[in-house]
Amino acid sequence: MIIFPAVDIKGGRCVRLKKGRSDQETVFADDPVEAALHWQCLGAQWLHLVDLDGAFAGEPVNLPLIARLCASLSIPVQMGGGIRSLECAEAYCRAGVTRLIIGTLALEHPEDYARMCAALPGKIGVSLDTEGNRLKTKGWVADSGLCIDDVLPRLHEQGTAFIIHTDIERDGMQSGVNLQTLTDLAKKSPIPVIAAGGVANLADLQKLYPLSLESNLQGAITGRALYEGSLDLKEALDWLRVQGSNSLTD
Repeated sequence: MIIFPAVDIKGGRCVRLKKGRSDQETVFADDPVEAALHWQCLGAQWLHLVDLDGAFAGEPVNLPLIARLCASLSIPVQMGGGIRSLECAEAYCRAGVTRLIIGTLALEHPEDYARMCAALPGKIGVSLDTEGNRLKTKGWVADSGLCIDDVLPRLHEQGTAFIIHTDIERDGMQSGVNLQTLTDLAKKSPIPVIAAGGVANLADLQKLYPLSLESNLQGAITGRALYEGSLDLKEALDWLRVQGSNSLTD
């Protein structure tokens, strides 16, 4: 199971929002590159990057900063926020992003999304962000009128490489993961699933770990818990390594 430390960029700084609301912002670092390097130094295998400015604007906002961040790291970066055209996706790939997270485009313009998946095979994932059971778009401010079951078969057929599921009500709240929803999704999804929203401590990751062994759960994204110290990244990575070692000796 992969732990994806989150670096969310807004106004050139590393921030976290509560429930995706732009007026519920906490600044954790003035330089997102320094934050990313910190998680890499502690052993992170991947970085999860979100351009919040891009998500709200619907277009690239922090491309030069993101290129600098990718050039500074030796670990791969997955990134989302405002990627609503193939040209934009290709620009981020040239900037060093390993794989891209699409939200609004995948739900509102499926033909354009399919072309993106075909042009960049293995690099395109979808963010399925739910409030209740409804999928939200446009930085979580618009209701798509759809639920996950409506779109999952199509996303698989189009070549989606991974899914990130965010429980909006839990995002940035450190209220624990929605284990039932994640279990249902990861067991029925033919696409690898990454959990987001609600991871508060090591116990939350320990609850998710068995699911990663028996379903398509690939990992979990965590942000505020790392920055506020309720989750220690090194401790969590060490715990996962022990589980892996134990499974090899069983």
